[in-house]
Amino acid sequence: FVPEDGTQVLVRGRVSLYEPRGDFQIIVEHMEQAGEGALRAAFDALKEKLANEGLFAEARKAPLPDQPGHLVIISSAAGAALQDVLHVIGRRFPAMVVTLLPVSVQGPEAERQILAALAKAPTLDPDVLLLTRGGGSLEDLWTFNLETIARAVAACPIPTVVAVGHQTDFTIAEFAADLHAPTPSAAAELISPDASELSTNVARLQERLIRNLVAELRILRETVQRYGAQLIDPR
Repeated sequence: FVPEDGTQVLVRGRVSLYEPRGDFQIIVEHMEQAGEGALRAAFDALKEKLANEGLFAEARKAPLPDQPGHLVIISSAAGAALQDVLHVIGRRFPAMVVTLLPVSVQGPEAERQILAALAKAPTLDPDVLLLTRGGGSLEDLWTFNLETIARAVAACPIPTVVAVGHQTDFTIAEFAADLHAPTPSAAAELISPDASELSTNVARLQERLIRNLVAELRILRETVQRYGAQLIDPR
């Protein structure tokens, strides 16, 4: 890479002293990106590796059910993302059962807890699985860029939605999921059907059913009258 002013780098070399001025200097033998630059390079390398394996292929992605009855959420119990999701579901489709598997979404325990939750989720027999958290820096979101998490998401037998951070945030786990949503709220919108729209559709079907029944009864009544008129003797 070509370093620029302000780039964080990690260097290896030899320290020397320029005696005439008393200046210390480092003779660099190796330089690599550090901080977010190093994470970005690791992100790009893993994304390319998994894409070449076909882990992100559309052909292997499962569709979401139209009317899920049970949703399992893997997220932090204290996070704002969970509250956003629950608010949207409560507004759109409160009849859906929601089960939370609480996990740490960053830090040393996050990977182990998320992997355990992904393994447990299918035993709860959900219709959809949502893995989500709020926004943060690339370092904050790094758990969702781990290869183990991405492979576990891809292998999950339940249709899986991953929504991490804001619209500008992208993680490896989101590429591996069956569906990626730009925000936790958007994920809830995609998962939950609109109850008001369903009610409108039911009312429309009810009206059509009543019209059909009235028409059928009218035809039967006319048939009875026609046969009745042909009777010579009521006995």
